[in-house]
Parts: sequence; structure tokens; C-alpha cells
Amino acid sequence: MDKPLQTSSRASKHGLSKKIEKNKLHKRLRRETGRAVDDFSMIDGGDRIMVCISGGKDSLTMLDILLSLQAHAPIQFELVAVNLDQKQPGFPEDVLPGYFESLGVEYTILEEDTYSLVTDMVPEGKTYCGWCSRFRRGILYTHAKQHGFTKIALGHHRDDIIETLFLNLFHGGKLKTMPPKLLSDDGENVVIRPLAYCSEADIERYSKITNMPVIPCNLCGSQDNLQRPMIKEMLKTWNKQQPGRLENIFRAMSNVVPSHLLDTNLYDFGDTKTVEKLNVVNLQP
Repeated sequence: MDKPLQTSSRASKHGLSKKIEKNKLHKRLRRETGRAVDDFSMIDGGDRIMVCISGGKDSLTMLDILLSLQAHAPIQFELVAVNLDQKQPGFPEDVLPGYFESLGVEYTILEEDTYSLVTDMVPEGKTYCGWCSRFRRGILYTHAKQHGFTKIALGHHRDDIIETLFLNLFHGGKLKTMPPKLLSDDGENVVIRPLAYCSEADIERYSKITNMPVIPCNLCGSQDNLQRPMIKEMLKTWNKQQPGRLENIFRAMSNVVPSHLLDTNLYDFGDTKTVEKLNVVNLQP
């Protein structure tokens, strides 16, 4: 006789636990997003922000957190969700419009068949990512300029920034990553990454616990030997072997000492007044 009551009690406790976890995750994500927005001066009063939504967990979480910040911010700014439907086969066209309407957020769906362009022009065995992102960026930047947006918000998070550092290091020979805020190459758009301080693990858990309508990208996911997943796996292994390593790597990107690198464009090694003196004590055997 007691079993139904016990089952009901366990279900109630589980529901309460999920609610507590959801609130904790939301507070942490909002706090970290707010800190990034403040640290990098991402949002100003009167901004009209184009929030780029792919349908993935990152961009959907970004929209959720930005809407929360907007509701409590001391300044006024607009948010418009923009999705680029690239005509990938099987893409559920009704999912995002329905979700945006449930949130009460203004939105625009752009339709451009970049899928056919990319699959036609990229040789078999090569990755689509480069051309796909180039087409997508061009379309979104053009839309932003035509419709008076002052900022373009992208959903890249802390792990993306770390992974990009190593992709550039290993495959490009550069110490370079995704900045939280930058002026586009054409000088006409300001790109911001509000989730710069947020971990992918928190974002993934939050998107699941809030039942966000996540849509996977089958175009990229169908390809083998992509470099980013390999870097991601390497970093996961490192972090398991030495917890906290990713945090240290991320911290290092905001604690740069140009005089201790080799870039003569950043530091004038020929000027004896700027060259740091060697610490003689450290040279003793």
C-alpha cells in the first residue's frame, strides 16, 4: 500500500532536485555572462543586438541568458533572434519559430541554400566547415548592416575559445583565438560572444534540464577526421589527468607578457630601454 506513496515522494524529490539544479545553473551562467559583458563592454544602452541562433545548445542558451539579463539590466537594449535556414535536408523548419514565439522574442528566419553550394564546391573527403561558416558569416553580416543592428551576438563559449587557441597553434602557427568582442574585417559590424566565460558542460546541462529544442548540425557532424573534435578530446583528457588545467589555459589568455614571447611587432626588442633586465639571481646554478 505504501509503494505508490514512496514512488510519488521520490518523483517529487527528483523534481525538486532538478529545479534546484536548474536555478543554480541559470544563476551561474547569468553571472558569468554578465561579467563577460561588463569586462569587454559588450552591450551599450540603445543597442539593437542580432542574436544568431543556429538551433544548437550554445546559441539557444545564449538567447535565454540574454533575455534574462535584458529583463534586469539598468539600460535598455533590443534583442532580435535571427536564424539562417541553410536548407540542410531534414532541417525542422517549424521548431525555432515556435520556440521564439513561446518566448515572446522578436525573430527573423533567413532562407539561403548554402547547403547545396557547399556540398557542390567542396571536394570529397574535405571538410565543409570553412566554406559553410564563410557563407553564413557573409549573409548574417549583410543582414545586420541592412537592418540597423549595432551588435552581432554569437554563441561561442569558453571551451570554443580554448579549442580555437590550440587549432591556431597546431595548424596555423599562431597564438590566436576568438576574442569576446571584435570589429569585423569589413569594419562595419561589432561581434560579441557573451558566453565567453561559460563552460560547455554547464551550457549542455542547462539546455537539457530546460528542455530546449536543440537541433543538431548534420552537415558537419556527418564528416570524419575534423580537427576541432580531436582538439576537444585532447583537452578533455588533459583535464581528467589534471583538473583545473583548462581554467589555467583560459586564464593565461588574459595574462599575456609580450616581452616573453617572440613577436617583434608586439615588443621592440631593439630598444634597450624597453628590454627587461635579466634576473641575475635566477641564473645562479
